[in-house]
Amino acid sequence: MDDWQYKPAGDHGLKHEESFKSLRREVGLLGTITQTAWRLAVRGYLRGYHRLRVDGVEHVPAKPSFVMVANHTSHLDALTLAAALPWPLRRFAFPIAAGDVFFETPAVALFSAMMLNALPMWRKSCGPHAMQQLRDRLLSEPTIYVLFPEGTRSRDGSLGRFKPGLGMIVAESEVPVVPCYLHGAHAACPANRKMPLPLPLHLRIGAPLTFGAVKNERAGWQEIAAKLEAAVSALRDAGQ
Repeated sequence: MDDWQYKPAGDHGLKHEESFKSLRREVGLLGTITQTAWRLAVRGYLRGYHRLRVDGVEHVPAKPSFVMVANHTSHLDALTLAAALPWPLRRFAFPIAAGDVFFETPAVALFSAMMLNALPMWRKSCGPHAMQQLRDRLLSEPTIYVLFPEGTRSRDGSLGRFKPGLGMIVAESEVPVVPCYLHGAHAACPANRKMPLPLPLHLRIGAPLTFGAVKNERAGWQEIAAKLEAAVSALRDAGQ
């Protein structure tokens, strides 16, 4: 009992609209209830409508913290990766979403925070401070980030270059990074389509990588991006 310490929530004192957009946001009771219902609905939707198949679940770490990275072609991507996690881990999952898309208006921000449990990354002002906040949270408490290092959805389904920003979060740490490749999401729901088509999805999950020996500097970040891009590319090629 002597080791017990009271720690207020990271978003304590923030107004609701500020909390939704905060990288320090924590899930309260209402969020837990709404997200549990949402996850059940999404799992049923993906299995029934898209006949989702997942290979490599054994590569998912047994407990947080870790990061999942994948190719990005559709709004289905984050839903699918989060749904592929074992049920006890899903409450720790935070998809990193474009702030200018998912947090631009109060209604959309409310949905993104309360249902998706997403954290915003503002693409026009994503500086070292925001990346350090993400890193601090990943290293200090059970956290799973779902990230798309391309930075935007591919318009033709091809795999783009991975940006080095992810390296700022995981360099010089033993946090596992799990490469994934999602096939079928571009055909089912490309960037110019609002309603998905009932086409199959196939998620491949690869063995996790760690970057404790990689320096937390620009050259190291670029090395991490290149290695993860190669890992995701290998998962793509394995299915061809």
